[in-house]
Amino acid sequence: MKRFKSRKFLISAAAFLGSLGTGIAGLATDQPEIAAIGTACMVLSAAIYAGCEAYVDAAAVDSGSAE
Repeated sequence: MKRFKSRKFLISAAAFLGSLGTGIAGLATDQPEIAAIGTACMVLSAAIYAGCEAYVDAAAVDSGSAE
């Protein structure tokens, strides 16, 4: 539950939801470029979150304070 309340997760979730809205708006207005941008941003927000968590986990292991 601790990770779901982290700032990194909340920002990533907000970016994902905003990107999802952009993708849906692009589909609804028949603008495939906007839909593609929304899809790309959804994938990037998830990838950036995963990268940040991996960095934090690696730093915790290196310092000896792994959770």
